[in-house]
Amino acid sequence: MISDDALRKHLAPLARYVETVLPERELLEKLESGRPLRCKLGLDPTASTVHIGNGIVLWNLRALQDLGHTAVLILGDYTATVGDPSGKDKTRPVLTTDEVEANLATWLDQMALILDMDKVEIRRNSEWFKDMSFLEVLDLTGRMTVQQMMERDSFENRWKSHTPISLREFVYCLMQGWDSVKVEADIELGGTDQTFNLSVGRRLMEQEGMAPQVSLISPLLEGTDGSDKMSKSLGNAIGLKDDPRDQFGMCMRVSDELMPKFMRLATDLSDAEIERLLAGGPMDAKKAMAAALVARYYGADEGVRQREEFERIFSRRETPTDVADIAIPAPGEDGLYWIVDLLKHCGFAASTGDARRFVEGGGVRIDDDPVADWRGRVSIAGGEILRVGRRKQARLTR
Repeated sequence: MISDDALRKHLAPLARYVETVLPERELLEKLESGRPLRCKLGLDPTASTVHIGNGIVLWNLRALQDLGHTAVLILGDYTATVGDPSGKDKTRPVLTTDEVEANLATWLDQMALILDMDKVEIRRNSEWFKDMSFLEVLDLTGRMTVQQMMERDSFENRWKSHTPISLREFVYCLMQGWDSVKVEADIELGGTDQTFNLSVGRRLMEQEGMAPQVSLISPLLEGTDGSDKMSKSLGNAIGLKDDPRDQFGMCMRVSDELMPKFMRLATDLSDAEIERLLAGGPMDAKKAMAAALVARYYGADEGVRQREEFERIFSRRETPTDVADIAIPAPGEDGLYWIVDLLKHCGFAASTGDARRFVEGGGVRIDDDPVADWRGRVSIAGGEILRVGRRKQARLTR
């Protein structure tokens, strides 16, 4: 939380999404100088999807754009091959250049949902790292001591638990800090897991005789499982460009305990509206939250539509309006279909084992009739709705 009243007034459009400013007085002086500030955000393309957790700092960068400052977006095509050790309890897998480029292919399109890309200064840190000689790399590594590196919690904890720490992980924060030197950053944005890295940027800029950047630190958003940091690899993330129905459905999985934080960080709901919703029933609050999330990326009308569709399927148990028609092959000689074949044909089960688990779990229905035996054979005249749970549904046609 921003403690200085004057600074909070300057940063009003993004104050809700900022946990700490280090140091506040320096940022206030920069803002009161009246010049456009260079606001740096570095993102490593370690996955193909940009998710709403990444969106917190992206929305902050957009707010700074709207205040007249310069957005400097660094695509970490070199740092991604090292792997940021922030918050990690083991050495990160190393990405290849091809993997990084594949992830980058759609990133700008995704970030355009938030940033005014016509006014973004886009840089790749390969611009300066690819031409560094070995002696220059050694000089960079001499900017900090091992003792200073061990101030980072993740390294200290791994050292105490005898968990291996790769030397290349020490280099990561130096690379991120050197990015700040090269782009002459006034402000660097990041999550709380980046606090140490952002401080390294300040240190390196001071060593170069430059005015050090100020750190604008935002809270991290847990994933829909309510425990781990949001990550596509953990299956708990909501992508900026996920289908609106999937965005709404994933948002409905958020725990009641996480809802207040999700509302504040992932939606445009006002503080007063959030308080009003949280004072009411949790289900209505969660549906309003999910609709607001969809509205943020697809517009208010789509948010309303997804809420109505959700209520149609889950509250009133009606068939979704956009249920797919799937043509099925001819039945067996007995005129019947094995339920497992139908589930696999519709793409609802990847294997017989999957289909069996769905049936035995009580989640498979034809129209409103449950299918109790995975070995069972069923009659299909055409037009029946095959359901797995509440979100996988298809109209069977012959």
